Amino acid sequence: MNIILLGPPGAGKGTQAQRLVEQRGMAQLSTGDMLRAAVKAGTPVGLQAKAVMEAGELVSDAIVSALIGERLDAGTGNGAIFDGYPRTAAQAESLDGLLAERGQRLDAVIELDVNEDALVERIVGRFTCGNCGAGYHDTFKRPKVADTCDVCGAHEFKRRPDDNEATVRTRMAEYRAKTAPIIPIYEARGLVARVDGMADMDAVTAQIAAILDARASK
Repeated sequence: MNIILLGPPGAGKGTQAQRLVEQRGMAQLSTGDMLRAAVKAGTPVGLQAKAVMEAGELVSDAIVSALIGERLDAGTGNGAIFDGYPRTAAQAESLDGLLAERGQRLDAVIELDVNEDALVERIVGRFTCGNCGAGYHDTFKRPKVADTCDVCGAHEFKRRPDDNEATVRTRMAEYRAKTAPIIPIYEARGLVARVDGMADMDAVTAQIAAILDARASK
């Protein structure tokens, strides 16, 4: 099965994509990661992209589409998870063509639906042990002993500098702007399904699995 997985930063999209890779043998196709890998490997598309980037220009839709095609031809196991692509109507049309050329189709567009205020609280409150990396949260998971890591006993903690309300809300706005053009396209085709991204991680995984199993049985 081939799916598009949507969700704003902090919604848990990366975790769910990795679980699909591990549990279902799917391949996560993140255009940013693929672009860097193609440039490093010196593939034909990678060389094109490298020349464009070295000239200080943006990588074109044609190059991104070629990159996707190159990756599809290399094989995607039990299906592809498209991450960060498509973001425009033109890219959506291009993806349809790339899949059709290979006798494939898009089976579902799954969006992790979140409450913005709750997501801000989730992200802004998180911090990690500076020694072992164990994760904590101001509200939901504080250390059992104040200022002491439950795992390694260290006393130093750190927060990501971009985990602040202004940055998180900016990223949310960017996400909405980028996904707004493609959602109606896929809704019209009956491909969009939404899951409660604020639920427990295992519950989200179960919701996604139910959607995929239902689509697979059609």
